[in-house]
Amino acid sequence: MDKPTFTPLIEASTQLQELLTTVCNNCGPALEEAVKTCCSALQQGKKILFFGNGGSATQAQHLAAELINRFLLDRRPLAALALTCDSAVVTSIANDYSFSELFVRQLEGLGQAGDIAIALTTSGTSANIIAGLKRARELKMTTIGLLGRDGGDCLELCDIALLVPSTNTARIQEIHLLLGHLLCGLVEKKMVL
Repeated sequence: MDKPTFTPLIEASTQLQELLTTVCNNCGPALEEAVKTCCSALQQGKKILFFGNGGSATQAQHLAAELINRFLLDRRPLAALALTCDSAVVTSIANDYSFSELFVRQLEGLGQAGDIAIALTTSGTSANIIAGLKRARELKMTTIGLLGRDGGDCLELCDIALLVPSTNTARIQEIHLLLGHLLCGLVEKKMVL
């Protein structure tokens, strides 16, 4: 007898639960450090700059919106933005320089020492993410990575790494969203107390 068509979804859910347990056990201290670091920067008038490619770009936008607007609590806006939103900026940098300069140029123009640069990447091997993290460090920003697989080249460029040890892009992105929501919720709570 053939498996029901929804069986792969159930199997994926089981894999996600197992992965979630692993990530929670491994990322707890790093998440606490990321929250503390973000709150400290925000209290000093600094900002959080999110960036990523593809699905990670939309998650960067989503997380920035949770902070600049609100997540669970009504409170003042928290300084956050995604470097993936402005199509004129994105296309002009890609056209006039190269796609690998996409985040570097924006970090140079919008960032300052003490800001937080949060990169989202499922592979850790994208040239523009690597270049962005390198430049953020040169600009004396704290670098945080929501990473997948083994972290790739991005792992060593992150002051704080939240690593999802999976090769399944969808599962990595699902856990990244959960970690991002935890980060936003904890930052928000600490900033209103």
